[in-house]
Amino acid sequence: MKKNNLLEESVRLSLEQYLSDLGDSDPNDMYDMVIRCVERPILEIAMARAQQNQSKAALMLGMTRNTLRKKLIFHKLIPQDYPSNEYSNCPALGLR
Repeated sequence: MKKNNLLEESVRLSLEQYLSDLGDSDPNDMYDMVIRCVERPILEIAMARAQQNQSKAALMLGMTRNTLRKKLIFHKLIPQDYPSNEYSNCPALGLR
């Protein structure tokens, strides 16, 4: 294992500890558990670095802005009714 891959090593050690803590019990949904645990901080850091600009954060993350929005809503990092753009709550355009 490369010395500079601290994230990978951290995940590996955490999973080994998780499995050890389970003892004789079988793990369930390990993949989804890890993705949920890792995805939220990635989103938080990307949004902070992009100064809350979803388009810039999406570009950093290599995903579409719509996919980013869905993930931000799923992780409750933005409200579900958060405006998708500056015109989304504009009565003059018939949008609410």
